[in-house]
Amino acid sequence: MDHALERPRPQPATSTLDPAEAESSGDEDGGLDWTKLPKIGTMRPVIPKRGEKDFEPAPGGGSGLQVHVLDRARAAMFDALKADRAISSKSASYGIWFPQISRVHVTVARGIHFSVMGHSAARPISIDNGSTKLQKRLELLPEEALYLIERGALFCWKDIQADLTGLDDVEGAPMSVQQAFAEIIGKEDLTLEKYQVFAYLRRLGYVVARTDPPSPSYPVPPPRLGNEAPPSFCRRLLSIFSLFTTSVLRFWRGSFSWWKPLRISRLIHHDKSYGKVLKSLRVIPAGHSVAPHSSCATPVSPSSPYKIFYNMYKPSTNFRKTTPPQPDFQIVIINARTAVVPSLYELTELRGAPPVVQSSPAAVALPVHTSIFKYIFSWLLPSSTPQSISSQPRPHPFAALKAGKKNIVIAAVDSGNISFFRFSQGAFEEWPTL
Repeated sequence: MDHALERPRPQPATSTLDPAEAESSGDEDGGLDWTKLPKIGTMRPVIPKRGEKDFEPAPGGGSGLQVHVLDRARAAMFDALKADRAISSKSASYGIWFPQISRVHVTVARGIHFSVMGHSAARPISIDNGSTKLQKRLELLPEEALYLIERGALFCWKDIQADLTGLDDVEGAPMSVQQAFAEIIGKEDLTLEKYQVFAYLRRLGYVVARTDPPSPSYPVPPPRLGNEAPPSFCRRLLSIFSLFTTSVLRFWRGSFSWWKPLRISRLIHHDKSYGKVLKSLRVIPAGHSVAPHSSCATPVSPSSPYKIFYNMYKPSTNFRKTTPPQPDFQIVIINARTAVVPSLYELTELRGAPPVVQSSPAAVALPVHTSIFKYIFSWLLPSSTPQSISSQPRPHPFAALKAGKKNIVIAAVDSGNISFFRFSQGAFEEWPTL
């Protein structure tokens, strides 16, 4: 065994495993072997494969061979990280950063990024006779421009409000990634945590857009239309009749008693089904339609970090940036170091914004009555009225409760580590327990 003062003697490790098996088993447990990276200047760099560890960390420090191998791998990693990235000028886009309006004007757009990023905005420009006119141009939000600059797909110059007489032929150098972060972070409510979530989702293939339009020219999804048809004349008359009968029965039965929540009448007993009985026994208001009680007038502070910031679309969604559809998810971004767990009032306010999920099945299929006379006949003589049997299969309650009616996604960023939490609105009051 060699010690720390012994000269390193590299010895090939003997393995009893098959080469293919050893390579597959080391893909998950080992780290990257940076020494196998090609030297700087190679035309086609190859990503190193993971391999097995030659030794385990020793409590008192490694031997001379271990220190030599680790130093060589560390030096190879630094050499690979400090290499300059080569970008083809034929696939790069060009833009100008305007700090006054916090936008990047794209002068040359190349690549597939602009199919889901950027929007058209009308800006005044000067013409030869001294007047101005409006002209549409392609602009990027701060997070979109920073994402393209970081990827190396956009060369961006900063607009300088200075007299450059005699320097028209001097183009200057584009902004570096460090300068772009310093210039763009903090503009248009963009924080470092929000950009990290945006860049992470874009790398995964999701389409991310702002929920609240930062400018009037920014496209927003159309309002969601309800699927319910306008009530017919019979249904209007039925609602008036139901309201009248409810008032008469309330006057006849008297006030509600907490000691007798279930009223059993000898004359009218046809409505004593399991659903009616359980509904009568429910003395505490249930459902998300009942607002939570609060002693203060504004339970949610205006400075609460739980605000919806991004709309997210799946990669399979047919997305058009000029007319975006309804989002698949809506995301709230917080800093895990400074924000606390959301309260019930903050969650209630968040759930009021997203639309109801259309894929959730209905809880109870109510019978459809064609006329008011048939409804009155079935109400007076329930035993002689045949029950309609639905041909649709009964939905699974647990799957619908798990999916929820309204979903909200909270992205908690902790020093660059992003965790996503989904909060759904379950409709427990709509599903029968028996």
